[in-house]
Amino acid sequence: MRSNGKETIRQRQFIEATIETIHSEGLDRTTVARVARRAGTSAGLVAHYFGDKAGLLHGTFRHLARGLEHELRTRLRGETDPLRRLYAVIDANFAESQASPAVVSAWLAFWSQVNHRPELARVQRVVTARLHSNLLYSLRDLVPEAEARHITTGLAVLIDGLWLRAMLQTGGIHITEARAYAREYLNTQLAARERERSHG
Repeated sequence: MRSNGKETIRQRQFIEATIETIHSEGLDRTTVARVARRAGTSAGLVAHYFGDKAGLLHGTFRHLARGLEHELRTRLRGETDPLRRLYAVIDANFAESQASPAVVSAWLAFWSQVNHRPELARVQRVVTARLHSNLLYSLRDLVPEAEARHITTGLAVLIDGLWLRAMLQTGGIHITEARAYAREYLNTQLAARERERSHG
């Protein structure tokens, strides 16, 4: 029996091969056989770990979600200031690890399937809920609850939209600009509410 450590390493190799195959071949042409060839192994071994293409894609999407979570945890570690924590959440979503061409291709491919595959939709719901939760947690320290929820919704939608524009070749903005726009929106929202309270 394989050790858990070896299994994790092997699974990661297959997941990385899946991401590269999606990038080079497209999601429709990504098969267990093609992933196995790219990984230099047999389709049977890939199937041993993931079952079929659906299982392989599910495992790969979860891997991408964990990578985003790792970026977030790294930036939040030890940070207590609420505004800096909010910046950290924004920066995690626009990290370089989330902007490599292969990773971008994989995220876009999975998003195209979320409405059709319940197992992928569950992963996306976790990603969305985590973003909302982290934004709301820090915003509650800066503004009242109703305002915190309003800003959270707007900022979360903006982050997703800006990421998409920055990652598409036709988007017209760079990832650093996207990050700056998200921070600017946050600062503008907080400043506007501060003005309202001071004039109230």
